[in-house]
Amino acid sequence: MARKTGLDINSPKTECKDKKCPFHGDLTISKRVFTGVVVSDLAKNTATVLWERRRKISKYDRYERRKTRVHAHNPECINAKKKDVVRIAECRPLSKTKNFVIIEKLGKEEKVSGFEEKPEEKKEDSAKETDKKQGKTDTDKKDTAKKTKQKG
Repeated sequence: MARKTGLDINSPKTECKDKKCPFHGDLTISKRVFTGVVVSDLAKNTATVLWERRRKISKYDRYERRKTRVHAHNPECINAKKKDVVRIAECRPLSKTKNFVIIEKLGKEEKVSGFEEKPEEKKEDSAKETDKKQGKTDTDKKDTAKKTKQKG
């Protein structure tokens, strides 16, 4: 049975035996709540969450975009994966770098904002696409490379 967290959120359907879970353990949530995207879930029970915020530059009367990246505890009952949109809440320090816990999965995000492909990768991908359209294969490319070496 999931206990009440004090927030207006749905409790997870699965149960876990994690002591650091706000629903099935003894962790209390009493501070700030943010919504972000999971950019890494490689560590056990830890996810890296990123969200974008806007900061005003009063001199120019404009806004700049800044990104915040934090480590959050990922309970077994929630089990958020990469590119999931999640809601995290601040709690007591759980480890040296973790002060947040994931409390709800909101869905998937197709593309993480703020992260673009490198320009070199885009050029290689576009070259491969044009070769596919023209019907060229890797062996055709090797043959043309050999011919150019023989001529030169």
